[in-house]
Amino acid sequence: MLQTRVNSGLDGVIVADTVMSEVDGEAGQLIVRGHAVEELVAARGFEGVAALLWEGYGTGGGDAAAVRDGLAAARERAFVLVPALLQATQGLTPVEGLRVGLGMMADSDPMPHHYLACGALPVFLAALLRAADGKPALAPDPALTTAQDLLRMIRGQRADAVFEMGLDTYLATVADHGFNASTFTARVVASTHAGLISSVLAGLCALKGPLHGGAPGPVLDMFDDIGSLDRADAWFDDAFSKGTTLMGFGHRIYKVRDPRADVLKNTVASLPQTTGRLAFAVEVEKSAIAALRRHKPGRRLDTNVEYYTALLLEALEVPRSAFTALFAVGRVAGWCAHVFEQEKGGRIIRPQSSYVGPRPAA
Repeated sequence: MLQTRVNSGLDGVIVADTVMSEVDGEAGQLIVRGHAVEELVAARGFEGVAALLWEGYGTGGGDAAAVRDGLAAARERAFVLVPALLQATQGLTPVEGLRVGLGMMADSDPMPHHYLACGALPVFLAALLRAADGKPALAPDPALTTAQDLLRMIRGQRADAVFEMGLDTYLATVADHGFNASTFTARVVASTHAGLISSVLAGLCALKGPLHGGAPGPVLDMFDDIGSLDRADAWFDDAFSKGTTLMGFGHRIYKVRDPRADVLKNTVASLPQTTGRLAFAVEVEKSAIAALRRHKPGRRLDTNVEYYTALLLEALEVPRSAFTALFAVGRVAGWCAHVFEQEKGGRIIRPQSSYVGPRPAA
């Protein structure tokens, strides 16, 4: 029998052509539809990045104003589902609540489904967070952007512009990132023509896993445990002696610093009252990198996007339990783009496996 080499993580396996994004792990570069992420995010914001990703595929693609209007209308439509959502999600985490909410959306809805998915998640998340605090859900404001409205629906009033800009930058920065686990999952489901909502829901389920979307919260737990800078070196040495995985460092693809880390670091620096926390994080980062060099010589490990994401979301007063759910609010734009691309030109995804079990007697 022909023996094949198994690549269980699909490292280096190319399964599709895409125009959406390229992750260059050797150069530490992320390109989104021809633009470096650093300049793209600053120039366009979340709605602009979504419009770029959807250009040539979905309604509103290429037109940021149309996307803004479409998402605003979708937020209003999603709010109708909030009472049923809150009744069905008692005791669930925010990301589990989003899973329920997407499952409530009908494939027969005439509104473009990429608007539905991207408009619903911020409405559902805000309602879930307010319910956890014993507060009623707030109706969306169609005059606002996604980031502006999400912060308002969570806080009960408009946030300062610098915080709105911070959230907008975050959502745009994480909107797409190559064939990561959740995006590939969404494409697998899309390849069966199950529809966009089902594909996005599958992507959300993959993102829920702690190896993919759950790292920013533990970064803050690490900061809390270290406590003061004079304990950092000893803390990292102890962590490595116990085999502890450092949150916020290392990436499956990047062999150098994740370019999104500096985008978000600069965003944190722009927020008021973060100076001391940022200075602490910068020094802890130096200690962590030095410890990585000592304990894992030859391994190319550096800061990833989760490290400064944690500081940013903390400054925005997002509870740690909601970090993964908020990640989904940004990444859903990329999932939708990949679903469009897969449906337009891809075959059903059906890899082979190597059977190693028993065989029937001759």
